[in-house]
Amino acid sequence: MARQLTMERLTTAILFILLFAMAARTPIDTDTWWHLRSGEYQLQNGTVIGSDLFSHTAYGQPWINHSWLSQDVMALVYRLTGGHGEAGDSGNAGLALLTALLATAGMVMVFRCSPGNVYVRAFAIVLGAATAAVFWSPRPQMFTFLFSAVVYFLLYLYKWEHIDRLWLIPIVVMLWGNMHAGFAIAFILMFGFLVGEAVGHLFDPLSETRIAWKGLGKLLLVMIVAAAALVINPFGLEMLKVPFATVNIGVLQNFIQEWASPNFHEQQTWPFIFLLLGSLGFAGLSSERIDWTDLALIAGTGFLSLLAGRNIALFAVVATPVLSRHVSVFLADRGWNLRPSTRVSPRMNRLNWALLIVILLVGVVKIGYAVAPATVRAAQIEYLPVEVTEYINEARPNGKMFNSYNWGGYLMFGAPEYPIYVDGRTDLYGDEFLREYLNTVFLQEDYEVVFDKWGVDWVVIEAASVLSSAMRQDPDWVVTYEDSMAVVFQRAEGA
Repeated sequence: MARQLTMERLTTAILFILLFAMAARTPIDTDTWWHLRSGEYQLQNGTVIGSDLFSHTAYGQPWINHSWLSQDVMALVYRLTGGHGEAGDSGNAGLALLTALLATAGMVMVFRCSPGNVYVRAFAIVLGAATAAVFWSPRPQMFTFLFSAVVYFLLYLYKWEHIDRLWLIPIVVMLWGNMHAGFAIAFILMFGFLVGEAVGHLFDPLSETRIAWKGLGKLLLVMIVAAAALVINPFGLEMLKVPFATVNIGVLQNFIQEWASPNFHEQQTWPFIFLLLGSLGFAGLSSERIDWTDLALIAGTGFLSLLAGRNIALFAVVATPVLSRHVSVFLADRGWNLRPSTRVSPRMNRLNWALLIVILLVGVVKIGYAVAPATVRAAQIEYLPVEVTEYINEARPNGKMFNSYNWGGYLMFGAPEYPIYVDGRTDLYGDEFLREYLNTVFLQEDYEVVFDKWGVDWVVIEAASVLSSAMRQDPDWVVTYEDSMAVVFQRAEGA
């Protein structure tokens, strides 16, 4: 006899099957590839990269490779699933499934923090996942998403379920500090938690969920221990500087979309709006006042999300349980109790299992299509410089390259014999160099002067760019390759 599959179990299973399928994306993020190239080098050489090895403009300069361990994981998954350096190869499926696994695991943590019956929790998780999914891609930031949810879960247990697992936070932070520089989020969450609880003591001291001052002192001690644990990495104290150095690069906010404020004209940002308004709106409509700690975390992460869109995923982790909590209270206030049946008849049990199998098959088909070699290659040709990279490997141009910032990572991966000019490692290049690059591509500086400075012999840029339009009129440069996306210029003989 088949195990009883209640509506609660069925709903939960369907929720996470569909969430996993949604998170299995075709790898087209431009930053995926320099991480993958770095990981491959580290695995091959049994070392952690500590200086630039891949560009001719910063070669040999110190580089705090804060994502070294996640790069190794990515490269290992890529290698084990058959990746061999070509667009559309089976390693892309491994990267997609790794992304889906990390995203789903993070949302499982958020689900565990969300009160209410399974239908309310599923509603909140769907909205939270739609909000966070904007930034789900095969990159080390996926480990930051998971660790953010884990730290939030440990804080949730401490406050709402009176279960003390705070000793795990320093361990998580130590691992996080070797995975991605987003480890600063752990301290943002703990600081917001402390502020919220302290304010709550002042304005709502009789709350049953308020943590005693002694308990807050313990959390403060955990923060200190976690900060000390961060130095357990190949770069020691230097790792602590990375988040501050990164946010101080002005070009990030001015040029890179994920570091800019969200564009609310794009529909992909609308779930963030709905989650923000929904969590605060239902908190106002329900009979239970919003907890001061919830308010502090929502306000803090909401502010960070409005400053930089990449923080929206963190906001989703914090706001989803708050939405679930107050939607549950709102429904209970009105007597609208949607309680799933705890028992099912044999006939209904068979129908539930049949539905689950159908959903599972649909999920498998969706994932299979998303990671199929033909699908992946077509998408990568559309969004990445695949064809021009194949041309470079065939034509083997001589000299030093100037390339588009957005393409540097893929060129580093797809044409590894050719040192790149610039890529997504903004912390390596620094503000001054990146501004020079931007001034060059937008003709605010004489490109010939910059090319001579760096000894550039050939150029790979967008076919429709301002720089390419100017270079087409320059007799010192000759077009040697062009497609709908990219154009390659070579210095004319004698120029």
